[in-house]
Amino acid sequence: MRRLLSVLLTLLPLVAAAEPFPSRPLKWIVPFPPGGPTDSFSRPVAQKLSEVLGQPVVVENIAGAGASIGIDRLAKSPPDGYTVALATTGTHAINPHLYGKRLPYDALEDFTPLTLGVRYVNVLVINPSVPANTVGELVAYAKANPGKVSFGSAGNGSSNHLSGEVLKYVTGAPMEHVPYKGSAPALGDVMAGNLTFMFDILITALPQARAGRVRALAVTSAKRSPFAPDIPTMAESGVKGYSEAGSDLWFGIVAPAGLPKEVTSKLNQALVTALRSPEIRQRISAQSFELWTSTPGEFAQVIRTDYEKWGRIVRAAGARVD
Repeated sequence: MRRLLSVLLTLLPLVAAAEPFPSRPLKWIVPFPPGGPTDSFSRPVAQKLSEVLGQPVVVENIAGAGASIGIDRLAKSPPDGYTVALATTGTHAINPHLYGKRLPYDALEDFTPLTLGVRYVNVLVINPSVPANTVGELVAYAKANPGKVSFGSAGNGSSNHLSGEVLKYVTGAPMEHVPYKGSAPALGDVMAGNLTFMFDILITALPQARAGRVRALAVTSAKRSPFAPDIPTMAESGVKGYSEAGSDLWFGIVAPAGLPKEVTSKLNQALVTALRSPEIRQRISAQSFELWTSTPGEFAQVIRTDYEKWGRIVRAAGARVD
């Protein structure tokens, strides 16, 4: 009996390794606080992923340090497919340059990209009293009135901060950045006339523009957004080269580095199935996000390309988090 027990214990790891994936619940890390756009995107997708895989997918918010705490937690998780995380342009293309050596993970080496999820744009909105009806006119106004033009953001290194820095970078216009603790108070100060302009996501900016509290001048994407087809692009509004300097903003899903190819493939297929389902498409559209799925290789290329693009912008802006 003792010999039989010893043989069984020896075989247990092999039996466990032979278990089909997934054979237990998965964890989905959201590296931001509950209630924001990353959370409202992740939870329904995780629920649908659970249905596709036949296993629970538990969402855990691990916020802090510009999302680096949660992303680092993923990077240090076992590469077995049972832990994934939401990645963003910020976590993988902006933070590495913003935090430098203080960032505890390597955005290019510590992860297995699974698929992109959505792309989204920022829109430039200004206080209606500002004498500019296009971005070109805003740039001319800033150059003619040094020290008068300011723009707000959710904080140093946020995507709406760097959207403003791209504008400064490609035009050379003098514009003062004013960081806030969140986009909402910054947008409030644009409406109040305490700031000249800001960049914000469509779902929060468009209602204010339609109510006449701000004026929407342009979207940051190379093409017009399907959710705001009446708002021109930067190029159409008089600023050439904007979309080439920056890039589309995105959410995607990643796993730790070293994930076996067969598990990577299964998770990619399951995630793409979930994201393309009618109910998830509807939820994504309601947030003014555009569905953008990919292969793991395509997602890896987007990360590498955006890493270089946003690195140039962060260096030009001189933005750092100390």
